[in-house]
Amino acid sequence: MADFGSTDLDAFRAQTREWLEANFPASLRRDASAVVNAEATGAELEGDAALWKRRMAEAGLGTPTWPKAYGGAGLNRAEAKVLAEEMAAIGAPNPIGGMGVIMFGPTLLEYGDEAQLRTHLPPIIRGELRWCQGFSEPGAGSDLASLQTKAVDMGDHWLVSGSKIWTSGAHLADWCFCLVRTDQSKKHEGISFLLIDMKSPGVEARPILLINGTTPFCETFFTDVKVPKENLMGPLNGGWTIAKRLLQHERQGISGAGQLTPGAQAGAVPGPSLEVLARDYVGVDEDGVLADNDLRTRLTRHLMEAHAFQLTGLRAAAETRSNSGPSAVSSVQKNVGSQVRQERAELAVEILGAQGLGWTGEGFSADEIGTTRAWLRGKSGTIAGGSQEIQNNIISKRILGLPEVTQAR
Repeated sequence: MADFGSTDLDAFRAQTREWLEANFPASLRRDASAVVNAEATGAELEGDAALWKRRMAEAGLGTPTWPKAYGGAGLNRAEAKVLAEEMAAIGAPNPIGGMGVIMFGPTLLEYGDEAQLRTHLPPIIRGELRWCQGFSEPGAGSDLASLQTKAVDMGDHWLVSGSKIWTSGAHLADWCFCLVRTDQSKKHEGISFLLIDMKSPGVEARPILLINGTTPFCETFFTDVKVPKENLMGPLNGGWTIAKRLLQHERQGISGAGQLTPGAQAGAVPGPSLEVLARDYVGVDEDGVLADNDLRTRLTRHLMEAHAFQLTGLRAAAETRSNSGPSAVSSVQKNVGSQVRQERAELAVEILGAQGLGWTGEGFSADEIGTTRAWLRGKSGTIAGGSQEIQNNIISKRILGLPEVTQAR
């Protein structure tokens, strides 16, 4: 196996390129959609896609900056950027992903004890287990700290009862990182961060059907679920601090800022790029220029905004020091990223014209149907991970330093 640890970036780039050439299956260079779609659909990878995942996991490159001690590649941020660039150059997607990588793993590295790190990080790095997030409740959405799912200390274990909602992938998940109330007398200071095995007796996940025909979210019920004491992460009643940190990672992940791997273009949805769609559905003139002047202007503006957003994300990542992690800037990235994606989806449906009305049937291609359903699904982007209004409050207070507005009596 290659030693990914050279301090010479040029040498590291050559080494990375050589490794990718030897290990990325040729068949996936023609079509890597199975890898890209697996995380969203819950499908198990097969054939060359499974081989690619295993090779990436063995090298730790799915989580390139995570410590070697737990199976990561131990790269610095500059090396990780080179890796992303080289993967993008040959169309190699990262097959190791999900909430375990984007949200829970980085938080665990900061707040977990050594036993938790050695238990939970290696399976995440190998892409063996799925994680879900037990935060929002029917009565605790924007005001998350009002949550009521409780964990009672039973001496040798916790007993968890309550319910969560909008739990992404709960019906597919192996584990849940969950906020529970361990002190009824306090609000923020009465919340703890608990790790729950989703196969435990008393756990039930009920998928919720969305307008686009998919069921990525669930209602999740916990009925007298026994959780080992060692599954408490961080201090008792210290879960709110951990949750805020994790939400920063989530918002940065939702924004997609700074990603260079295939399919990570800000606003990307299934199917061809906007440029290809416009050429095929609207047409070009004799000079090869998009025939619709107004659409050409709006499309160009969108592509510029998307590229500027992505470059801003790369700059923010480069400025982040290894121990500081995401900051309140992730709220800016999340707001802008969700808006860019929604604009992209709306432009795509507009370009399709009447073919953008497709839901099912022989009159519509799979890409057309996928584009329309992605447009519908994307409407929730400004709510997921904290609404636009919540992010604006964070930006105004933590970045701009504006005072809180109080109502006059």
